[in-house]
Amino acid sequence: MKARAVAKYIKGSPQKARLVIDLIRGRGVTEALAMLKTSNKRAAKPIEITLRSAIANAEQKADQLNVAIDVDRLKISSAVVDLGPTKFRRRVRPAPMGRAYRERRWQSHITIEVESEKE
Repeated sequence: MKARAVAKYIKGSPQKARLVIDLIRGRGVTEALAMLKTSNKRAAKPIEITLRSAIANAEQKADQLNVAIDVDRLKISSAVVDLGPTKFRRRVRPAPMGRAYRERRWQSHITIEVESEKE
């Protein structure tokens, strides 16, 4: 059984969030939660919240279908971080040779899908 959770408009660049997502992709849920708890990255917290939401969605789906599901046997089947809208702030940063760059604010969309392992 598959269940998924999506978190949208998360502050932070997708490139930095993908570093954390690559650590947990394909692992068991309990192992992934332990890795996210001990991670030093800022993106680990919203990813952990999204993963917990996917686990809760799997439990709710199992209850609706009257199927027994073991949360410890869930596995992350797919985890993706996409680029959200980028805001251009009205501030400038100094750049080489007298130029100026505009500051950007990156946002990302996180999608995590979990499934129960086959016996």
